[in-house]
Amino acid sequence: MKAHPTSPLAILRSVRRNRGLVFALAEREVLGRYRGSVLGLAWSFFHPLLMLAIYTFVFSVVFEIRWPGGSGSKEEFALLLFSALITFNIFAECVNRAPTLVLGNATYATKIIFPLEILPLVTLLPALFHAAIGLVVWILFYAVSQSALPPLTILLYPVVLLPLVLLSLGLGWFLGSLGVYLRDVAQVTTVCTTMLMFLSPIFYSIQAVPAQFQAAMRANPLTTVVEQGRDVMMWGRLPDWTDWSAVTLASMVAAALGFAWFQKTRKGFADVL
Repeated sequence: MKAHPTSPLAILRSVRRNRGLVFALAEREVLGRYRGSVLGLAWSFFHPLLMLAIYTFVFSVVFEIRWPGGSGSKEEFALLLFSALITFNIFAECVNRAPTLVLGNATYATKIIFPLEILPLVTLLPALFHAAIGLVVWILFYAVSQSALPPLTILLYPVVLLPLVLLSLGLGWFLGSLGVYLRDVAQVTTVCTTMLMFLSPIFYSIQAVPAQFQAAMRANPLTTVVEQGRDVMMWGRLPDWTDWSAVTLASMVAAALGFAWFQKTRKGFADVL
């Protein structure tokens, strides 16, 4: 049986070798999601706007949550909330899809020549595409509501996202493999991502969390990415490069371990499926 390389360099080689296939499958994924609908790709604009309106109404109108150090306006709260949701949704979309990556492509798993390791990338690219659309909507809303352009630090947002991308890939490989052997993983993952949405500083600032819980919250890698994404988009602050480096390094390790796990266990996919 063919041995599958597990080194991190094998990831880069596979992406370079199969980049055409990755983009073709990602494009099919995006277009297939809206195929047959009246509005088509326009839903990728309307869905985040609808959720933004609902969350903003619930948290800023019903619960009357105000952001520490902010102006207290509902427009500002909407921008703060939307910026965090753009970041979190990349992670949630990748992780929630991960357990069914191989199961949903069972015909590929039986083909020795198909590079199964690219499947998490095929999920990641549409998630980044929807994040880019959300970012355009956010910038337009910022320009209209604040009568100004966002701070130039927003150009660092892709850099801030790097650890999130690596972590999402690592979990994609790990959960994609585990989901083949344990079908309950998909249900557990959905519950965990919902919990993480409320345990990450999305609807509130980390400063609003009682001091005794802040250390535990900062152990959540999403906390750093969400907070720094909000900083560069809203407040014009540079990322804390020490925290960013630590989270990026941990995410690189997670990605390497997830890829190694996937490559080690994939030889049994065809038998199980």
